[in-house]
Amino acid sequence: MSVASPPRANAAAPRRVLEERPMRHPDSSSASVMTKRAWWLVVANFLLPGSAQVLAGARRLGRVGIVATLAMWILLALAVLTGLLWRSLLTTVIASWWVLTAIQVLLWIYAVLWVVLTADTLRLARLGRVRPRARAAVVVVALVLALVPSGAAAYAAQSVVAPLRSGLSIFASGPSVPPSDGHYNFLLLGADSGEGRDSMRFDSISVVSVNADTGSVAIVGIPRDLRHAPFSAGPMQDLYPDGFQGHTSSACGWGSGINQLMNAAETCLEDRGASLYPDAVANNSSPAVEATKDAAEGILGIEIPYHVFIDMHGFADLVDALGGVDITVKDRLPEGGGPDYDGQPAEDWATGWIEPGAQRMDGETAQWYARSRYTTSDWDRMRRQRELQTAILDQATPSTVLTRFSEIVAAGKNLVQTDIPDSLLPFLVDLAVKAKDQDVQTLELTPKGANLDPDDPTAEDWARIREMVRTLLHPPTPTPTPEP
Repeated sequence: MSVASPPRANAAAPRRVLEERPMRHPDSSSASVMTKRAWWLVVANFLLPGSAQVLAGARRLGRVGIVATLAMWILLALAVLTGLLWRSLLTTVIASWWVLTAIQVLLWIYAVLWVVLTADTLRLARLGRVRPRARAAVVVVALVLALVPSGAAAYAAQSVVAPLRSGLSIFASGPSVPPSDGHYNFLLLGADSGEGRDSMRFDSISVVSVNADTGSVAIVGIPRDLRHAPFSAGPMQDLYPDGFQGHTSSACGWGSGINQLMNAAETCLEDRGASLYPDAVANNSSPAVEATKDAAEGILGIEIPYHVFIDMHGFADLVDALGGVDITVKDRLPEGGGPDYDGQPAEDWATGWIEPGAQRMDGETAQWYARSRYTTSDWDRMRRQRELQTAILDQATPSTVLTRFSEIVAAGKNLVQTDIPDSLLPFLVDLAVKAKDQDVQTLELTPKGANLDPDDPTAEDWARIREMVRTLLHPPTPTPTPEP
């Protein structure tokens, strides 16, 4: 009796497995097959992280990689689509500390996951079975391809999301107020913290008005020594119903110029102005800022709900973060603080000179350009400050902001103090985009700009200035000329 031989199909089963699933069960005896397989795994890991594990390794790890990658691409596509169609919605979503923290954590997890998947892919490639000449190339290509997405995720987490999350701290919390007469108005104050907070006065005072519909920007410059400013309704108007007055005291006094409000409303008071503006500090402001805001409202006849304080020491950092600004200098200006009141010529104390002509200014040069008052008048100084404000807006292009994002945010955090609420950010982003394509309109309250004597203004001057501001913010519609 003969014994039956086993079925031929069972003998061919291992070969069928090799033919049907060569990635998971390759012919390891063939260096050519193993080399091609290694390259396929590396490419698959780059195109769709996790696919190499699904094909040749731990399927559970592979599914995690694939799901994470698809989720990342879907979220990125939704963000781009939202930014194109509903920019304010995107800004509202990301203008949250918690959302930005979650995004940062997810980006770091994704970066680490890609590195883990790449290392596991090299393990699955069985480099010992790959042709010797191809081993190093497989490793190098796999690592380079892994650095592209994982490095991009890590860079975005550390250099984009982290500074943005940190930068949100400069804004106040709470709801925003609606635009006033179609405009968002901001009091822009500049001072030098190096002078000491107790004696610091605002060197630059201006009001920035942004049209809530078109994004057009108008800047009104207020001389720092403008006297007897009227106040809008509030505690300062109660104290000075006929305009701001000086006070002589051997201990602590002030003049009647608007930049003396620091002493009158804060420094020289025992409670540092808390009785005048009890909610100021809690709202990211100060009594001196609030008093200056009330004075600006009284002068211009508009509501100014928010302020932005610019520290001139941080101003240079912002200019450097933007890569410099382009300015055409009209007059030769000295750099450095000198004792000009002793009659010494600038040549004896200047540490350098800003020469006339078009030039690219770094932060330090721009700072002296804004500060210098030794060879020009305060009116010229106001004009130069306005030129710098416009130049900074021009330099803040999307490409510049993207390439220097972390530096700009870091400089802005050290530069700015504001009571603008974070809830207003979506609207400001939209308006900033619209403003880029428009010219900035300016009005200087000087003898030349507004026919105003800052030392002796009258009630008629205040009425005329308010009318000029109304015309600036709401220009009359041109009457069409009829055809002959």
